[in-house]
Amino acid sequence: MVLTSIRVLDLTRLLPGPYCTMLLADFGAEVIKIEDPKIGDYARMYEPKLDEDSALFHSLNRNKKSVCLDLKTEEGKHNFIKMVENADIVVESFRPGVMERLGLGYQTLKLVNPRLIYCAVTGYGQTGPYKDFPGHDINYLSFAGLLNLMGEKDGKPIVPSTQIADIGGGALPAAVGILLALFERERSGKGQFVDISMLDGVISWLQTILPNYLADSVTTKRGEQMLSGGLAVYSIYETKDARFLSVGALEEKFWQAFCHGIGRSDFIPRILAPPHEQHRLKYEIQTIIYQKTLAEWMEIFENKEACVTPVLTLEEMTSDPQIMAREMIQSMKHETLGTIKQIGIPIKLSETPGVIRFIAPKLGEHTEEILKEVNAARKKV
Repeated sequence: MVLTSIRVLDLTRLLPGPYCTMLLADFGAEVIKIEDPKIGDYARMYEPKLDEDSALFHSLNRNKKSVCLDLKTEEGKHNFIKMVENADIVVESFRPGVMERLGLGYQTLKLVNPRLIYCAVTGYGQTGPYKDFPGHDINYLSFAGLLNLMGEKDGKPIVPSTQIADIGGGALPAAVGILLALFERERSGKGQFVDISMLDGVISWLQTILPNYLADSVTTKRGEQMLSGGLAVYSIYETKDARFLSVGALEEKFWQAFCHGIGRSDFIPRILAPPHEQHRLKYEIQTIIYQKTLAEWMEIFENKEACVTPVLTLEEMTSDPQIMAREMIQSMKHETLGTIKQIGIPIKLSETPGVIRFIAPKLGEHTEEILKEVNAARKKV
């Protein structure tokens, strides 16, 4: 596996950091979770549980090991520094300054290991007036201007169903930053500090929104943007049986197929109608879609390239043939827990694919093993 020789010390908890290190672990990196001896990663406590730990924890922390260290004690700090000597990467998600106050900041650790890549995932980054602010996903979306644009026209902003800032703004940029730093280390032999701000990451996602504002200073309104409710060709419609279908017929050929499918070829010229006409067009289309069930509409569009898809439930998605073919839901057997289903690996490499090798560790499961190894290596030196 491509990252087999890489050792990661993971100090993170909950979602952004663990998702990042999960990606590394899936491709062979030895990821060692450094957890507080008393409570460990807070995600262990959530419901539902598979054993004493939550389903969420099992999903995010597969392929990892767990070592308990109290970094507020001299012994804990000493053992952590010994682990850093032979580590490639440290990932943490504390507020700026916490690791420095513990005497374990990057400037200290790079003296121990100049090749160390140190990644800090925080809400607002290591600089700026907000760097010490607390926050969660919803707060970063708020500051980024994205939350204000999410929701129906004339309605209030809606809370997204998944954590955009945590994963898209934090975990993924962190993984990319770490891999870039690894690549650079091959040339220079030196590690570096990777500063990831979830707010920065969310702003970088505004590619279909922000460039337009920067160009003409015209503010877009909630539910009126081209790809968030402003166009009839790109919208969600309710069916007769209270289900929903999504239409993404942005290109004219798809729009033509859609209009023929609903029996209204006269709608074709209205693809680029002005906003007030788009609103009326959506109403007319909704009136038509109400007349049939979701299954009936899917049968009509089965052989038409109109970019019409059902809005699936989780139950439907997890058994969908495309999802199964891509192995995005995987089952693994465990001697005590039986069969455990996991979210699959989204990155497909032809030569060195990722593999789910083992389930998430119990709190401190590998403490004795890792510390024994570290001490043995130190004695040899």
